[in-house]
Amino acid sequence: MNKKVIIIGGGLAGLTAAYLLEKKKIYPTILEARNRLGGRIHTIRPDKNKRVEMGATWLGKQHHSLIQLIRDLGLDLEEQHLGDKAFYEYISTSPAQLVQLPPNEDPTWRIKGGSDRLIEALQEKLTDTKIYTGQVVKKIKNGEKVEVQTASKSYLADAVITTLPPKLLSDRIEFTPALPGKLLQIADQTHTWMGESIKVGLFYEDPFWMESDSSGTIMSNVGPVNEMYDHSDSEKSSFALKGFLNGAYHSVNREERKKVVLNQLRKYYGEKAGDYTLYQDTVWQNESFTYSEYQKPVVPHQHNGDDIFTQPYWDGKLLLAGAETSQISPGYMDGAVESAKRVAEMI
Repeated sequence: MNKKVIIIGGGLAGLTAAYLLEKKKIYPTILEARNRLGGRIHTIRPDKNKRVEMGATWLGKQHHSLIQLIRDLGLDLEEQHLGDKAFYEYISTSPAQLVQLPPNEDPTWRIKGGSDRLIEALQEKLTDTKIYTGQVVKKIKNGEKVEVQTASKSYLADAVITTLPPKLLSDRIEFTPALPGKLLQIADQTHTWMGESIKVGLFYEDPFWMESDSSGTIMSNVGPVNEMYDHSDSEKSSFALKGFLNGAYHSVNREERKKVVLNQLRKYYGEKAGDYTLYQDTVWQNESFTYSEYQKPVVPHQHNGDDIFTQPYWDGKLLLAGAETSQISPGYMDGAVESAKRVAEMI
């Protein structure tokens, strides 16, 4: 008899776990709260020629499991273009300097065609996995079977894999019987990768930053954009800049965020900065299916990869996955894949 497995979360960890379980002839059910798959992989496509990553974007040569998965799915990588120069802004009382960059011996990569190609490829590989979006899990109850309750329906399973960030898990789902106090205590103080990030992207017809006396790479201690990079596609059909806005700007509206971003870009590019064709941003603190507010301060990656997340609960019927639970590359796409491999082996 086919073992019934429910996976909570249809992001990279959840879809990879389903992909690996199908190789074992186990066909799970995925419950995803959003009306889209991908979780923190979130590629915005304003039209067929434009795309910008508002979520997970980069990987490196150390991310072995992610790279292997990308290869297995027939996808390719492309190197992140940095150029040989960067705008560097050390202090607010001095103008930004265009500095020479050393040769990049350890490049970062992007998934060719967009990060969402990974999500699409995983979904296409699934044959008998059932996927339900718009399913917000409220309660999980252990008994002879594990019962998972959403706002509209109940599901029964032999085992449940949750891929939610630990903080979100501890805040949003009621467990019966309660999970161990130590697990909940650590989960409550576990940093959620990308949770405070604000990602911004601007499209242009003219990639003026590619001129010899300019750069799309920006490093600023002044901000409010601390980092920015060229985000054009390799086919040269879309030209964009993409960066990170200080998370404090989650409290202002989109127009105010756009205004401060453009004011900063004018310091490097002059009035050309205002010739954008489209502005996009994503405030991850506003993403209720990713972020839950901390009651105490946490530092980046706090408790990510803690041993307590790798343990089975309820006699092996409840397993924890997701980027923050991985002891390898915790908090990154590679960590999400590693966590999926771990739980799939435990089923």
